[in-house]
Amino acid sequence: MRRTASPTSLILLGLGVFLLVLAPMLAWYVQPRAAVNPIDIDTTAVYQGTGAYFDTDELKTVTDKRITVTQQVRGNVEDSEKSGDAVWDVTTTVDTDKSLPAADPHDALEFFLNRWVTDRKTNKPVHCCEENPYFEGDAYLKFPFDVHKRSYQWWDNSLGDVITLHYAGRQKVQGYTGLAFTGTVPPTKIGTRLVPGSLVDQPDQPQVLAEEWYSNHGVRLVVDQRTGRVIYAQVGPRRTLRAPGHSKDAVVLLDAEKLVFTTATQKSQVKLAKKESGQLRMVGQTLPIGAAVAGFVLAVVGGVLVVRGRKRPRSPDSSGVGLTM
Repeated sequence: MRRTASPTSLILLGLGVFLLVLAPMLAWYVQPRAAVNPIDIDTTAVYQGTGAYFDTDELKTVTDKRITVTQQVRGNVEDSEKSGDAVWDVTTTVDTDKSLPAADPHDALEFFLNRWVTDRKTNKPVHCCEENPYFEGDAYLKFPFDVHKRSYQWWDNSLGDVITLHYAGRQKVQGYTGLAFTGTVPPTKIGTRLVPGSLVDQPDQPQVLAEEWYSNHGVRLVVDQRTGRVIYAQVGPRRTLRAPGHSKDAVVLLDAEKLVFTTATQKSQVKLAKKESGQLRMVGQTLPIGAAVAGFVLAVVGGVLVVRGRKRPRSPDSSGVGLTM
């Protein structure tokens, strides 16, 4: 009798080896290439809250008014493909009930048009492609992938500089758990503005180069740990004017203690975070583990069958005994 490997055993062994090779490739090669900032992004986030602002019609600061901030992010696919980075055009409007709905974003209380360019893998700023403004830090519109429980440098566009956000524990948003980060901005001079002297308590001066100051009551961001997507945002901007060299605010341009993502924005961000996080988890964990387990089992079974083989009777010609005459 002699033993030969069956086709089935060889197939099982080959498939098992293939899955064992595939498992680390999914985790170490495919998953890192899937964790990149998109170039075709098109999302809108809306903040709302109550606060004060300077009404240019009434020429005074009005209080206890609803304030809405709308931030639209659109990827510039053509420029992104040319540069290899994520090129995002960001439109931000600050509106009151008087300017909503706005036929033209320029009718808003404030209007900003920026271009943010980041490394698609690390989320670090890249200074190219007509970026505006020049910014630094670890994060702005989102955090890097695989967020850690540590402090991050968050770019504050109103400040024109980074602020430190400290890890503040886990927080649920619409039933989904993320990592919370908090920080504040002390009153800081951010520029100057030519205004009538009477506006900053200097009526004897027709024009005064007033100082513009900015602070933030508090920033609180809740971030999906795997993707870095912000699923909840809360800010408290305060912008004022001071007479040159004075330490007291003369005019409040904008002051809102708490502007937060609307419920609709929270739900939309959580939905996207679940989808993106699930895709990365599947490629980086679920499929590699499943492939490794299945590959091990198939390789063992196939190997055992190959070793055992199938018993076959020897043919009469193979006995080595000659014929006698």
